[in-house]
Amino acid sequence: MSSVWDWLIPVLTLIAGLIVGFAAGVYYLRRQMEKMQNDPEMLTKMAKQMGYNMNRQQLAKAQQMMKQQQGKNAGMKPPVKSGKR
Repeated sequence: MSSVWDWLIPVLTLIAGLIVGFAAGVYYLRRQMEKMQNDPEMLTKMAKQMGYNMNRQQLAKAQQMMKQQQGKNAGMKPPVKSGKR
């Protein structure tokens, strides 16, 4: 005879694993983006993997854009939705 616990525990474990995995993935990607801003070699490597060859000027521009984007995201608040349009 199967009890509720026989299916509840695996389902809850799956949900918890998905949440923890998502949080770890977001943390890892944010750290990688921060490293790319400070390390031109990592940015060059990523660009080559995507099929782009960047010269120094383009590399500097990409790093500048990434830093500006991070500054915007750090102070951003989610938009407030109002019922009026």
